[in-house]
Amino acid sequence: MKHLSRSSRTSWSRWLKTLPVLAAVVSIAATSPAHAGAATGEPYLIGVSGPLTGQDAQYGTQWKRGFDLALEQINSQGGIKGRPLAYDFEDSRGDPRQAVSIAQKFVGDPRILLELGDLSSTTSMAASPIYQRGQLVQFGFTNSHPDFTNGGDYMWSTALSQAEEQPLLAHYATKELGFKRIAVLYLNTDWGRTSKDIFSKAAAQDGAQVVAAEGYQPTEKDFRATLVRVNEAKPDSLVLISYYADGAQIVRQARSSGLTQPIAAVGSVYSPKFLELGGEAVNGVFTESNFFPGDKRPEVQDFVQRYRAKYNGEPDTFAARAYDAMIVSAEVMRRYGVTRQAVHDGLKQIKDVPSLIFGKVQFDPQTRRVAGARSVYLVVKDNQFTQWDGAKPLLASK
Repeated sequence: MKHLSRSSRTSWSRWLKTLPVLAAVVSIAATSPAHAGAATGEPYLIGVSGPLTGQDAQYGTQWKRGFDLALEQINSQGGIKGRPLAYDFEDSRGDPRQAVSIAQKFVGDPRILLELGDLSSTTSMAASPIYQRGQLVQFGFTNSHPDFTNGGDYMWSTALSQAEEQPLLAHYATKELGFKRIAVLYLNTDWGRTSKDIFSKAAAQDGAQVVAAEGYQPTEKDFRATLVRVNEAKPDSLVLISYYADGAQIVRQARSSGLTQPIAAVGSVYSPKFLELGGEAVNGVFTESNFFPGDKRPEVQDFVQRYRAKYNGEPDTFAARAYDAMIVSAEVMRRYGVTRQAVHDGLKQIKDVPSLIFGKVQFDPQTRRVAGARSVYLVVKDNQFTQWDGAKPLLASK
């Protein structure tokens, strides 16, 4: 260094002193999830119970897409402690009896660290006692029945409870759309009946009247007699508490039978399959959602762009909820451990997990649910779900 100028020697000395700091930064970057290599080895396993066949199969398809996008992200960032995360998806067909059999299988398989699903609260709650006795977390991320998490301390959910969601739908229908005399058609299951009761009470509090309420069976295909009965009550509007397949069929038959009343439906119809099955008839149907691809938040747009690139379509709420559920599950394992007990205990403590639905996820340890979901008003226009622009529909006269 004797040939260097005094200023050069000073600069060289300062640079040498920074080497330990630079080494530390490189070390931290190399071990952080964002810079970790792809996960390798035997995967940690999550069990999934949900419909892959039957009339609700589209929900299972959307789940798989959300799960797979989440796993691509998780496993490219080092997985769980260097090992990949994977799932075993068992087809329940939406049948409570099948969900019970799946629960028995998962509880008996020590590799399964937690379970995601089933789709409906009715199906999930049939299996809940098995998960509770087996001390395996049942993460019902679409289970909105208020009693789902009352099944035990192993039942957790990121679904907005019907006790919260139905008043939101009632407010949209009555205060925003101006519905006054409402006919409700509801799926005659525990979920549907509970939703109808909560909606009816909330609508009455908002100044509207439910003038007719008709339940139907999950296997029902012909709704024309039901529509005749509700129309005799002279409603100015219809509200559907339905899934996408039955909801689309009801709308088609209502329009073909000459019913012109505006229709609003619970958020479970927010699926590409509702548009496909309903065709032109579902244009003008109002609904609400906790997720919409137009959300400008960076994490939402990253998810939407990756979904479009992989599947050449638009994600819906069910893909987003599945993605969130897998991200939360992975983060619980990363922070708290890879045993069933660690997952159970970690859910009580987890917070600040990025979410497409909530912004950040943190469970209430008493209710085992997450609060603060966003709500977006939607309407079908040109056979696409679009954000409602505030235009009120023309109500049917008495």
